[in-house]
Amino acid sequence: MDIFDIVIIGGGPIGLACGIEAEKAALRYVILEKGCLVNSLFNYPQHMTFFSTSEKLEIGGVPFVSTNPKPKRLEALEYYRRVQQKFSLHVRLFEEVINVIKDENLFAVRTVKNTFRAKNVIVATGFYDRPNLMHIPGENLAKVKHYYNDPHYYANQNVVVVGSSNSSVDAALETYRKGAKVTLVIRRNEISHRVKYWVRPDIDNRIAEGSITAHFNSCLTAIEEEVVHIATPNGAIRIKNDFVLALTGYQPDFDFLQKVGIKLSPDDLLIPEHDELTMETNVPHLYLAGVVCGGMNTHLWFIENSRIHAEQIVRHISRQRVPAK
Repeated sequence: MDIFDIVIIGGGPIGLACGIEAEKAALRYVILEKGCLVNSLFNYPQHMTFFSTSEKLEIGGVPFVSTNPKPKRLEALEYYRRVQQKFSLHVRLFEEVINVIKDENLFAVRTVKNTFRAKNVIVATGFYDRPNLMHIPGENLAKVKHYYNDPHYYANQNVVVVGSSNSSVDAALETYRKGAKVTLVIRRNEISHRVKYWVRPDIDNRIAEGSITAHFNSCLTAIEEEVVHIATPNGAIRIKNDFVLALTGYQPDFDFLQKVGIKLSPDDLLIPEHDELTMETNVPHLYLAGVVCGGMNTHLWFIENSRIHAEQIVRHISRQRVPAK
């Protein structure tokens, strides 16, 4: 069986950046992605606008030219596709990794289709695949969505949006403008301070004028086919409902990280153990890259500040590289 210098798990922007650095260093590598190219970005809301400007999303020194001050999802998908083509990156799509087993000095990376042998493994899987659940009755109903795509689907419906982050606020505003009757349910006493600065006045004004109802310091307690139950500071209420958009955030696949031997911090953040200079975990030659490094602190790393992980990792691997006999 062929032996790779690096197997990169995750074909998002940071996984591609790792592939570019491996290509530059003449290392033999393969990128394994469980879905389509940059699968997480593909699953972002259809009309999403990035918080970062285009130059902060660039990888491999390839200019990201956008027609907007902040690029949109569709532009990002096209950009990263063209980057993959430019460098002829070795990407295996729709090949989910199910386990990584270390045997002496080599890793066996098992996917749903193949097994790859590698001297080093980089985990760049992000965190968008696993939603934070509310753990309330009715959360498993088909009307409950943990991902939001297109507002047209919710036209003229009674929609409850849970959360106060960018995704929640965008969904509330967009579905409202398609004719939905929108109710925001927010655990805090205000909209999150992380909401995009150009969006914040819009949501504040829609709440103030009553176009969107907001229940602060509140939470859903149960979901039924035609109604939802909400605990508010003024007592429990029940309102008509057609759809619940539970945009309560996402988390890395901690089960997978632990299965491959990576230790997690004993606190609620569950930060994977790694060296911040080399990105190597407690498992020798097993590295982390991108937002997965932050554990539950999913606002710690972004594309713009974790692109450097690719350089750190490949530099460390190259220094340890032993010429083949």
